[in-house]
Amino acid sequence: MMVQSDRENLTPYYKINFEKKITLLKESIKLRKRHGTTDIHLRRKNLFEDAYNYFKNKTPYDLKGTLKIHYIGEKGVDAGGLTKFFFQISKELINPKYSLFKYTNEESYLLIIDPLSKLINPRDYIEYFKFIGRIMGMAIFHNQYLVASFTVPIYKVLLDKKLNLLDLRSIDPRLYSNLKWILNHNITEKDGYTFTRDIKLLNMIRTIELKPNGANIYVTNSNKKEYIELMTENIINYGISEQLNALKAGFNEIIPNFLLSNFDEYDLDLLISGLRIIDIEDWQNNTEYEGYNRNDYTIILFWKCVYNFDNNMRSKLLQFVTGNSQVPVTGFKDLQGSDGIRHFKIKKFGYENQLPVTHTCFNSIDLPPYSTYHQLKQKLTLAINEGSELFELS
Repeated sequence: MMVQSDRENLTPYYKINFEKKITLLKESIKLRKRHGTTDIHLRRKNLFEDAYNYFKNKTPYDLKGTLKIHYIGEKGVDAGGLTKFFFQISKELINPKYSLFKYTNEESYLLIIDPLSKLINPRDYIEYFKFIGRIMGMAIFHNQYLVASFTVPIYKVLLDKKLNLLDLRSIDPRLYSNLKWILNHNITEKDGYTFTRDIKLLNMIRTIELKPNGANIYVTNSNKKEYIELMTENIINYGISEQLNALKAGFNEIIPNFLLSNFDEYDLDLLISGLRIIDIEDWQNNTEYEGYNRNDYTIILFWKCVYNFDNNMRSKLLQFVTGNSQVPVTGFKDLQGSDGIRHFKIKKFGYENQLPVTHTCFNSIDLPPYSTYHQLKQKLTLAINEGSELFELS
């Protein structure tokens, strides 16, 4: 008979460690939970503004009771309303009306703070980010998730951790590579690097100095570490330091920093964003077909297989077809291909004895007309787990 210690020996240490940290955090949160219920009345079509106006007038203590979501004009409490609330709020984070966040680049669905947020919302931008910080804290406090993932620097700021060159990789891989090259090579004045940075804002290029008189200070081997530190800090913080501070202030109102002293930035990502729960209904509704239609037997078998996969396997399937295991905050309708929005596509191609083949640039899978569920699941699973050499990346 297997005892508890045997089971732990079969579990990776990092997983045990993370689970222990989660257990301790939940115990601490339970001690801080307010007795009683907080009723939140919102309009579905004006969710972000209503929630913002509601929360800014509440104390942190008010938001630590049981939360019940009521939608104005609808009877009763919405079933599953709290989960739906965090899901919908997540989508609003990239609403162009507010310009609060943006994607790091066209190939990533990680969110960074948009420097334009200060210009678009000159009166309210600080309070908006404090509100979002509260939302992030409440997601942890109430055991909910945001359907959004942020860059590593944002999580490190929330944890009061020092930023470094590696943190640039999730924001700007090209700049990260350039700075790493400088770090690892001999640099002299002849290379022409100075303590400045060119910034593009509103289609205009502006040169800023990383330190006083930086335009006249050349980067050499003796000062390149300082240059890289200043450049890294500037790239991450330029135009968004106030927003970051407000985000952290709101977050810490709900989750004090000491509660997360044992967590790193990757733990915090899991705490806030979970395991990337995929909305299969949204996936189906935004899928295109070529040679098939949604009522064909093979397609019915395909979606049955997707429903029977666990979330980790669904993420692997998504990675297999699109090259990315994450979905945009706004859902599958905004799935990106190599040349802009490309919906997930299932194309009829091949024979039953062949494996599916994917074209990641076009978010497309060539699916042979399998005639049984067992056959489809076996071929699809094999392709996902062992068929990376079958990817057609062009």
